[in-house]
Amino acid sequence: MVERPLTLMAVHAHPDDEATGTGGVLARYAAEGIRTVLVTCTDGGCGDGPGGVKPGEPGHDPAAVVAMRRQELVSSCEVLGIGHLELLEYADSGMMGWAANEAPGAFWQTPVEEGAARLAELLRQYRPDVVVTYDENGFYGHPDHIQANRITMAALAMTGMTPKVYWTTAPRSTIRRFGEVMREFGADWEEPDPAEAAAMAEIGLPDEEITTWVDATEFGGQKFDALAAHASQGENIFFLKMGKERFTELMGVETFVRVQDTTGAALPENDLFAGLR
Repeated sequence: MVERPLTLMAVHAHPDDEATGTGGVLARYAAEGIRTVLVTCTDGGCGDGPGGVKPGEPGHDPAAVVAMRRQELVSSCEVLGIGHLELLEYADSGMMGWAANEAPGAFWQTPVEEGAARLAELLRQYRPDVVVTYDENGFYGHPDHIQANRITMAALAMTGMTPKVYWTTAPRSTIRRFGEVMREFGADWEEPDPAEAAAMAEIGLPDEEITTWVDATEFGGQKFDALAAHASQGENIFFLKMGKERFTELMGVETFVRVQDTTGAALPENDLFAGLR
């Protein structure tokens, strides 16, 4: 009888999301011999086109953007050592309030049960020990991130499977440091208006509410290179302006909230697989 490998599955919304919040754990656990599976829910068609052309601007070709971003995603997976890439290929819904939210085939318009059924097939195929996705607000309110959370939790309920489940988050202390770094590197960055500042203050969690802190600083260079692989979106990836050293300093430890567990592993943890090995 072949022993099933320990498996991590990350469910993300768009090409490049895999690198931002989970590039470190994906690279670390792949290096440790754990099977890594990335599920990317949308095609990224609302991203920038060649030359930085924005969605809705003349010359923005969503089909060309999709093809370009798929190749970038494959390159990112190679950098991180991700073993399996699964594409659900729903249409990118864009930011909250965009017309793309309502487009036929948009992930945001997809019935949760439909998306969950497709993800449930992948859960049964890979039988992950750990599943990672976003929180119920998609971390910052992005519709596709919210939908990724919804289909993940629904798929787990459908299958009755009980892996350890984590939602990505960020400590408020790091978010404050990030604001300082933005001011340092972003000469054109403007202070948000009071409403935006209040919304930003709700992103992430107080440090004491974070259950899991995973040190992936050893893999900070890979995480940076994985983000850089998404070159077409470079204008939107502020982190690349920092350089690898500062990037690793700020982004080398990845943080999560554990929302499902049957191992009884003590909290706080420093390993998503605590209690499993």
